[in-house]
Amino acid sequence: MPKNSSEFLTQNYGFITDYLAEAFHHQLKHTNRYEEVSKRIKLGKCVEGRDEKGIKKTVAAFLKMLHPHGDCSDAEFEEYVVYAVEGRRRVKEQMNKRKPDDEFINIGLSFFNADNKEVVVDCPETIGAEATLRPIKPGITTETPDEGESHQPESTVVEMAAEKPLVEEETPVVIEPEVPELKEQHYTITYDSTGHSYEAIIVPYLAGAKSIVIEDPYIRATHQVQNFIRFCEAVLKQPSVKKIQLITSYDDHTDVQEMAERLKDVQQSLLELDVELDIKVNENLHDREIRIDNGWTVKIGRGLDFFQKPDSWFSVGANDLSLRKCLETKVDIYKD
Repeated sequence: MPKNSSEFLTQNYGFITDYLAEAFHHQLKHTNRYEEVSKRIKLGKCVEGRDEKGIKKTVAAFLKMLHPHGDCSDAEFEEYVVYAVEGRRRVKEQMNKRKPDDEFINIGLSFFNADNKEVVVDCPETIGAEATLRPIKPGITTETPDEGESHQPESTVVEMAAEKPLVEEETPVVIEPEVPELKEQHYTITYDSTGHSYEAIIVPYLAGAKSIVIEDPYIRATHQVQNFIRFCEAVLKQPSVKKIQLITSYDDHTDVQEMAERLKDVQQSLLELDVELDIKVNENLHDREIRIDNGWTVKIGRGLDFFQKPDSWFSVGANDLSLRKCLETKVDIYKD
């Protein structure tokens, strides 16, 4: 790369990239194209979790900027996918080159085009570069014997193997962890008590769940939306959950636009983790309950908002809800 000099500087007005990126972010932050990309793209077997997320987010960014009205042909879409896969492969090639083990060895990233044909994407600068494509890894490679070395005949090797006593290998004993039996529970969280985080209450009952419905009319104020985010973070501890539905409400004192923007941000962040958030408003909603598709229902009298406000946001319990003091409320967990 040549050194920079004054001859490369413009004499006219221009935008620095930080400004341009901020402008794009401001204009398009409420435009969600990640779900569209997830439904349209099909990636090869070498594409792993981090690769998939990076590729999808890059393609979604192209669609936001270049196709704000939604129209994108198959040829254009494939061009963006090639660019995104190439960029991700470039990262993975260098990580594989520097890592002594085979953690990043699957560098042959690919995708399936509109004709359902697999296309392996290369980085132009490393085509034929053996040091990058097949780097020597002393920790896992074996030396190939020189041509001049003598080798024992195959029969000799067999005879030597036959002379060795046969030792039966012991089958390792796998101890399965005990899974506690889930039971219905009905208890009261007392005032000032601690240890009642969302993880402690609901995570044990999420086994095998794919979707969850939260009915809570009070996801409006800042701290209530933050409680909902923490609840979603607890639900994400169960990786099988792929859909969360929130049914909530508002009143005459609610800043509906602000509430919608906050929930939209939550929706986007969950989507980037491949979890769909469906938001519905029911102005007549009053009861609070959490329904899990594996049959369990959790009812908390105060809904998600059963924590006391901390004395200071710089005190213990401000972030870890298991250490936060609670308000008094009843909890009922039962199976339909």
